[in-house]
Amino acid sequence: MAEVANSRSAPQRLPQESLLLAADVGGTHARVGLLSQRPDGASPVTVLRYQRYACAEWPSLTAVLQHFVAYLDAPAPIEQCVVASAGYVLDDAIVNDNLAWPVSIREIRDSLSLDRLAVINDFEAVAFATQFLTEADTLPVIETSAPAQPGPVLVMGPGTGLGSAVLLPGQPHATVLATEAGQISLAPGNEREIEILRLLARERPHVSFEHALSGPGLRNLYRAIGTLRGTPATLVEPNAITHAALMQTDPAAVEALEVFCGLLGSFVGDLVLLYGARGGVFLAGGILPQIRQPLLASSFRERFFNKGVMRPFLQQVPVRLMEHGQHGVIGAAGMAVSGHVEPG
Repeated sequence: MAEVANSRSAPQRLPQESLLLAADVGGTHARVGLLSQRPDGASPVTVLRYQRYACAEWPSLTAVLQHFVAYLDAPAPIEQCVVASAGYVLDDAIVNDNLAWPVSIREIRDSLSLDRLAVINDFEAVAFATQFLTEADTLPVIETSAPAQPGPVLVMGPGTGLGSAVLLPGQPHATVLATEAGQISLAPGNEREIEILRLLARERPHVSFEHALSGPGLRNLYRAIGTLRGTPATLVEPNAITHAALMQTDPAAVEALEVFCGLLGSFVGDLVLLYGARGGVFLAGGILPQIRQPLLASSFRERFFNKGVMRPFLQQVPVRLMEHGQHGVIGAAGMAVSGHVEPG
């Protein structure tokens, strides 16, 4: 996979061929790729160029895409684009409170002179890409001795929000069920989590899993635990809370990360049962690769299995951790060329 630095370097000339622009847009980063159809091979697309942008450094998604295209110096016009983003489309806009700026579909199409532009769910794209992963692309969280089972695959993970999708087996390629599972009501699993939920419920009429299992959610947990401990919540940014937990310098941060991992294990186990995901789980998102060791040492595993009579079923389901990387743009473009989306 090709990757170019996030800089204003000289344009790079590409071969003449049918080109597709794909963007995977989150609250923190926008990942953009130029891809071509790949008739042979495991993946339906090939990444020709790839770049990651910090959303806070750019005024709009249109500006990001314009910069990416301008510095490609592509010999053929780019006529179609697929944008993978959390949220949903309403008229001309992508509705998502976690994005850094409003997104106008018409503005993107007109500014880049696109014939076709499709918008899909970000985790829908990541889930589609998982069928092209190799074992080397992931790290084990829960391993099983059972042989791999055919069946639905759950892909989920916390970042600026909490995304989730399900890969459904099929030929020649699987299909994807996009979900808003992160908006499911938060379900505490012990007395401490009940106390935390009680505090979170004072601030909003509906407390979802995303309010605990995301970057802002970790901050919510930290503040609530500080209140319960009677100590000031001095940290504001999720990265600072994570760092303090890893360094063991703030007891409330340490507990917040442990509660985070326990709730995550419980929620993932629930989703596996909900979707019958015997094919396994891929954990993605921007947070988990940073906390892999605390995750492995936490109550994640036991909370994942703690489903009563369904424990033996869950013990047959592998859970693996994946870096987000280019998978969103690969999945978005792959869905387009495989006929799973119809750019409008």
